[in-house]
Amino acid sequence: MDRRLPRLAAAAFALAAAAAVNAPASAAPGPPAAAGPGAFACAPPRLSAPEGAVVESVTATAVPAGTFQVPGAPPLGGYPVADVPAHCEVTVTLTHPGANDRVRVWTWLPESGWNGRFRAEGGAAYAAGNIGAVAAAVKQGYATTTTDAGVDTGGLDSSWALDPQGRVDEALLRNFASRSVHEAAVVGKQVVGGVYGRAASYAYFNGCSTGGRQGYVEAQRYPTDFDGINAAAPGINWNQFEVATLWPQVVMNQERTYPTGCEFDAFNRAAVKACDRLDGVADGLVSDPDRCDFDPRRLIGTKVVCDGKEYTIGAADAEVVRKIWDGPRDSRGKRLWYGLPVGADFSYLAASSTTDGVTTGLPFTVPAQWVAEFVQKQPGFSSANLTYAQFEDVFRRARAEYDPVIGGRDADLTAFRGAGGKLLTWHGDSDQLIPTAGTVDYRKRVDALMGGTRKVDDFYRLFLAPGTAHCGLNDVDDLAALTAWVEHGKAPDVLHATLPTADGRTVARDVCRYPAVSRYTHGDPAAASSFRCVKP
Repeated sequence: MDRRLPRLAAAAFALAAAAAVNAPASAAPGPPAAAGPGAFACAPPRLSAPEGAVVESVTATAVPAGTFQVPGAPPLGGYPVADVPAHCEVTVTLTHPGANDRVRVWTWLPESGWNGRFRAEGGAAYAAGNIGAVAAAVKQGYATTTTDAGVDTGGLDSSWALDPQGRVDEALLRNFASRSVHEAAVVGKQVVGGVYGRAASYAYFNGCSTGGRQGYVEAQRYPTDFDGINAAAPGINWNQFEVATLWPQVVMNQERTYPTGCEFDAFNRAAVKACDRLDGVADGLVSDPDRCDFDPRRLIGTKVVCDGKEYTIGAADAEVVRKIWDGPRDSRGKRLWYGLPVGADFSYLAASSTTDGVTTGLPFTVPAQWVAEFVQKQPGFSSANLTYAQFEDVFRRARAEYDPVIGGRDADLTAFRGAGGKLLTWHGDSDQLIPTAGTVDYRKRVDALMGGTRKVDDFYRLFLAPGTAHCGLNDVDDLAALTAWVEHGKAPDVLHATLPTADGRTVARDVCRYPAVSRYTHGDPAAASSFRCVKP
């Protein structure tokens, strides 16, 4: 019944762009000394190519202050960034012999007011970088780099996946999966040294979603590239979550039941209402989702009105919701991956459309493309009608073929810790695109491998934000917290942020460091001071 998929597809990954573009200007406390007078020279610097690459060209352009119109279409383009200061734009083009690729690395450097730091920006969906986020970072005083990985997409285009012979383009996939962010770090640091006459004092990475995955892969494979990594809602466990986000479509197809958007919303409202007081107060937020055991069967017989038509929630509707929340399982009932978090918007992954009385599912574009082009290697393949058995087969084949390439699951961060790196992650408890439980699963595996929660907290901290959608945490001080941690040794116990409540309000809240959860103590429920972080 839901025809909103095209709009939602764009909106989903615009969130990742907005997270970077709207980062607070205070994200750089205690700046190191900037380059001295006369050090700035906007000219093509001499570069050494990253290992395995060749530098094709280097250009430098002095750009006056003004508004930057981000090129391209949504989700990552088509909007202005105002008040970008005068800066130098250095564009480096790389290629890899035998790969027939062309990778662009953009580095923007403020003409004055440089804070002495280097920052790389990650991408979203099938885009490896985000030039709009670069413009925003330059406003904050950073010398900033991003890359297109040679795939040059606006985020929702994976047409680069297959070569003319119908085979996966392994060079471009490697670029997108891991190689290009590392090369951007190598090139960007050299550009900074060439333009300013000295190296940056600190190097940071910032990204959400695909950008979050890139940050984790950097920590895993290139542990000395960055001093601090801010990796939100990370797309790690790539093959599990990408295929698992098709599970709602499989369930609806197999159960031959397609609840309306209004019915799905009714289940979410009921669940949040039932679990709201678990943190001690009814504030429109579920602070400890693991304790929320709402049974969707409680809504059987409830009437809801959608588009002027009344519907009665039946047992089949409740079963569909139960299976979507539970997540994909194999033919023996063993869990394959995690489901949609309770309270997360159903309309992205469980969209459907009715024409002439016939209802069909509308799979979300990003996982549908992954399965069609990379797993099936058939661009026209539709995942709308997968059976449970077919889904399980696709899930297992995706993992077998691509986990070593793009999985991002390696829990051994020993080298990153040894290099003194700091990894900070926040993830919304109502993420409608990447199950929050997958990030928790990864953190638990790191704990098990590297000496337990206390030791891991020395270099890697995770924060779970109640009520927050994909890349949707607002007014968060994540970059400021990471900077203070890297440069002054002040490890964050909470992140200060603004959270959306179920009734449409926003409240200030301290987002707790995992595994702690927020508990009401006294006072105004809209005030952060009325809560404290406690063991779950």
